[in-house]
Amino acid sequence: MSDISQKCFGKNGGFSISFNQDYTSLSVVSETGYRLFSLTSVDRVDEIFCSHDEDTKIAERLFSSSLVAVVTASEPNKLKVCHFKKGAEICNYGYPSEILSVKLNRSRLVVCLVDSIYIHNIRDMRLLHSIKSMAPNPSGLCTLSLLSHLAYPVSAECGELQIFDAANQLRRLKLKAHDSPLSALNFSYNGVLLATASEKGTVIRLFCVKNGQKVHEFRRGVKRHVNIGSLNFSTCASFVVASSNTETVHIFRIDPKAIEQAERRQSIAVDAGSSSNHSSSSDDDEVNGGGGTEAGSGGWGMGFLAKAVTNYLPTNVVTDVFTQDRACATVQLAEAGLRYECVMAKLEKETRLLLACEDGFLYIYSFEDSKGGECKLIRAHDLRTPLHGITEVDIVGNENDENTNSLNVNMTKSMMPAPGTYAGVLKGRPADRMSADSDWCHDLREAVEYPVKVTVPIYDEMQFPPVTPITVE
Repeated sequence: MSDISQKCFGKNGGFSISFNQDYTSLSVVSETGYRLFSLTSVDRVDEIFCSHDEDTKIAERLFSSSLVAVVTASEPNKLKVCHFKKGAEICNYGYPSEILSVKLNRSRLVVCLVDSIYIHNIRDMRLLHSIKSMAPNPSGLCTLSLLSHLAYPVSAECGELQIFDAANQLRRLKLKAHDSPLSALNFSYNGVLLATASEKGTVIRLFCVKNGQKVHEFRRGVKRHVNIGSLNFSTCASFVVASSNTETVHIFRIDPKAIEQAERRQSIAVDAGSSSNHSSSSDDDEVNGGGGTEAGSGGWGMGFLAKAVTNYLPTNVVTDVFTQDRACATVQLAEAGLRYECVMAKLEKETRLLLACEDGFLYIYSFEDSKGGECKLIRAHDLRTPLHGITEVDIVGNENDENTNSLNVNMTKSMMPAPGTYAGVLKGRPADRMSADSDWCHDLREAVEYPVKVTVPIYDEMQFPPVTPITVE
């Protein structure tokens, strides 16, 4: 987290909680290690793993697989790739400086440092590409889509970002999303949209990943600047939820027609020079003394207020404020200043708002799309201590530990080489090296694999009835 973020949030609950890519699992990180939980219902959260390890900084799980990427406080520049169900460290990588964030999808693992990014093939941890000499990024801000698009800030002075194709190692788009430096950004679950927020925190913008065109502009507030701590799309990509250092969580509705219109527009230029012309309306603008009006509402009141404000602010500023969309639903928190990770996911076939707080609690709220308004708290889970006992595996300690000072894969002691094959020796490959590579690569592939749950039928049996065999006489 950046210095600005630390000042804005101020408090520290002692826990860092993050969701996996499809919001079906979460990790709770603390100075005593990390724990993994499975989310299946409103009333129950199952603890599936507890590391009992040293002070942990980062623990990111790949979907519902056995692979977890771990960074500890004692070795902040070392990434451990673990198979948590076996209680084994598969391999580790050392980096030039402290690891600030780690992002995963089914094909890529991305490690972000303060001034560089490393992109690995998650199947064998081979280093595919590195992005160096970046603008200082002290919070490790970046996001990776399931389609392997990577977005990261390229300026410490303004909200300019780069969209990079991590699948093919190509630069795609560079755009100026805000006038102020970025504080949050995230891709939608389907990879079509990118949401951004600046350090001012008054405006949230959505862009089309295909061409960089602006899709939506949401105004969180007009009275004060805040720090956006969490910015995520719902799994259905119909909503965006944002939390800050204030006591209010905002949910914004996405208009599908706006997406279609943005996708039909011409792509913005890729070079940095033209990106400055693409900048949206300034997020530094404020209107003091008023809460604004719902977007799209007109009438005498709107016209009178707009005229009055125009006497003190430029016309373009007034237009921006009153045409920006507002939140369709909110949550009023009991206390401001704590950091919340907020997502919207399906639990028992109902859309729920999940708030994971750094105080170690998970709060679940109802959400009614048709009504909007204030979301109601329906359940709170204390994740600071085991809830129902470990349901899958409980590993005490971690004896697999090796040091690394360079960017090289290292085998753990649990993956010690077995005798190699005679054919391999004849080809000049050391038997121990060849067998070791095979062992840990096998464990890595095994950890990445997981059963895919099909929740949506591929076809409708009413529309495509089963074919009845015809006997030809």
